[in-house]
Amino acid sequence: MKEKVILAYSGGLDTTAIIPWLKEHFDYEVICCCIDCGQGNELDGLEERAKLSGASKLYIEDLVDDFCDNYIIPCVQAGAVYENKYLLGTSMARPAIAKRLVEIARKEGATAICHGATGKGNDQIRFELGIKALAPDLKIIAPWRMTDVWTMQSREDEIEYCRQHGINLPFSADNSYSRDRNLWHISHEGLELEDPANEPNYDHLLVLGVTPEKAPEEGEYVTMSFEKGVPVRVNGESMKVSDIIRKLNELGGKHGIGIVDIVENRVVGMKSRGVYETPGGTILMEAHQQLEELVLDRATMEVKKDMGNKMAQIVYEGKWFTPLREAVQAFVESTQQYVTGDVKFKLYKGNIIKAGTTSPYSLYSESLASFTTGDLYDHHDADGFITLFGLPLKVRAMKMAEIKKN
Repeated sequence: MKEKVILAYSGGLDTTAIIPWLKEHFDYEVICCCIDCGQGNELDGLEERAKLSGASKLYIEDLVDDFCDNYIIPCVQAGAVYENKYLLGTSMARPAIAKRLVEIARKEGATAICHGATGKGNDQIRFELGIKALAPDLKIIAPWRMTDVWTMQSREDEIEYCRQHGINLPFSADNSYSRDRNLWHISHEGLELEDPANEPNYDHLLVLGVTPEKAPEEGEYVTMSFEKGVPVRVNGESMKVSDIIRKLNELGGKHGIGIVDIVENRVVGMKSRGVYETPGGTILMEAHQQLEELVLDRATMEVKKDMGNKMAQIVYEGKWFTPLREAVQAFVESTQQYVTGDVKFKLYKGNIIKAGTTSPYSLYSESLASFTTGDLYDHHDADGFITLFGLPLKVRAMKMAEIKKN
């Protein structure tokens, strides 16, 4: 009986060419697994394509709600943003995919998992660290790093390889952007983006929305409700998280929200330039932060910011299934107990403009914040506070003056 390999399958040219390649070089029975994290119509016609290419079976696994509830929400609650801009759309999805690949490998009795990530990118790390953490006994096959047996260097090579193996599918050899899409975002790399001196061709590039210049002239008000840091309603309508993100994607795309052009530092050491569209995610992150401003105390906010940066690094580097991620997430969850309330904002030409925040747990005191003197605050108390708070500065200044004099 042939050994089985689970192939992370997208239906694109790369993973289609990998099917006959695995059979030819390893004599595996190839079982394809396509994980649906919200990539839309990219999944149409996959079963026929996989079977035609030589796979014995295709799994199409709907992970959208799992992805939203167990990967996106912890990162939103943490405020996890990589290098101040990237909202981790691809990074969050990879551990969810790796976990399901391992589960199917166990179900099928497979001995290996194969992925089509390149040897220059982050995804190879994220997939493989996830697999190693969950199934250290499984073999991992990464064709693009196996240059002695994977000899294809271009789309033309892959199309010709498929044709030689009786796979005649309507793949195009035209150059296009390298994209990754899920419910949270879509990323774009390649073409003019490979030179940071070039402005992105947004008319050609954008998929989820429009540029701010092409957004409506009228702004649109939106109200979101949260319970313990989790979004539960948009404009008064209760929805599960995945539907909230879909709704926010629609609104954000319409108003030019969440388009980011970034040169980021990959884990493997190189810089890469990409454009990310994250319309709904940008709104959700901003709304959550807007509510936290009202209910978290200063010291907790300070530490939580550090934990958010640490969470972003952990997720970006593919270290989801680690004790460190669990510990950081546990801290973050403890801060979310009172992140409950309503957030109102206006979407207008790429901007998210605050329009009011309320919470039963608000720490904002109007009597304290106003210029009138309230019962809890005596202006004279500030004299002693500033004297003690500024004492180290004063002592140092006196010492420096003494040294200069002598």
